[in-house]
Amino acid sequence: MILLSEEATMEIQSYQNQAELLLKEYLLADSFIPYTSVICGIFASKMVYDLTQLFSSVYFKSYLILSKVQRNEWNNRSISTVHAIFITVMSLYFVFWSNLYSDNRYAGMIMFRSSALSTFTLGVSVGYFLADIGMIIWFYSSLGGIEYVIHHFLSLTAVAYSMMTGEGQLYTFMVLISETTTPGINLRWYLDTAGMKRSRAYLINGVVIFVTWLVARILLFMYLFYHVYLHFDQLWATVNIRRAFYPISYELNVVWKDYQGIKENISKEAMKGILFHPLCCSVNGSKGYRTVELSWFLIQCEKSPCNAEGWLT
Repeated sequence: MILLSEEATMEIQSYQNQAELLLKEYLLADSFIPYTSVICGIFASKMVYDLTQLFSSVYFKSYLILSKVQRNEWNNRSISTVHAIFITVMSLYFVFWSNLYSDNRYAGMIMFRSSALSTFTLGVSVGYFLADIGMIIWFYSSLGGIEYVIHHFLSLTAVAYSMMTGEGQLYTFMVLISETTTPGINLRWYLDTAGMKRSRAYLINGVVIFVTWLVARILLFMYLFYHVYLHFDQLWATVNIRRAFYPISYELNVVWKDYQGIKENISKEAMKGILFHPLCCSVNGSKGYRTVELSWFLIQCEKSPCNAEGWLT
């Protein structure tokens, strides 16, 4: 065991005190939290990008045979997946479990309630949008066209406004819960790129996207409008109606993309060639017509024989 001298111990303690002072009085001070959180979001995005590149090159053989453009998108989608998981968890916490926006809390109008943690969370999201829109512009148009630039600009404007002013953070978090669908959409792209578009995992992922889309983008927004109705007096008195344009435009811009992805996942073409358990497959007649029953819907596949074990070919 190495014993430190009293002078060395005091010097280390001095550095610790200075670091704590810097963190408390500057980096995490209320006035600096928006800027600190945005920087953290940008650096976190860069770190995820680099780690994905390193991890994928070691553990995924399909990654090595991708083109440079596909590798960039592979790494970029990992950033959006990590951000989606982070912001979904935090948004669910603030909307449904935190007392910050509770009606039982007498802390002023709900439209102006915020905290250091809620502002920091939004700042990290702003940092992600800045990093992502920077990558889209840098690699334009391999990572997306003008519609992605508009989408990110609207998202960035809405979240940044709520972060800087502290207004409407509750409804911003409600809208951000819609990021729940992002991991599934990215997984669909990963499976397609890895040559697994005809796999059962691709189909199951499509069904999961449909369910999360239904909950996060339809049912949740019904709850949002109901919440707005209950607090309409506060909204009318405090919020400029033009500010609602940003989150609404953000949502409408992604709904169509999600619909197209869901339609692709559950289309007839996506069903062809998928292997099912023998119990799910029944061969009718000698010609080998096949009928596949999957949970709540029935898919009539094209004429194709099953093998001796009952697997679809």
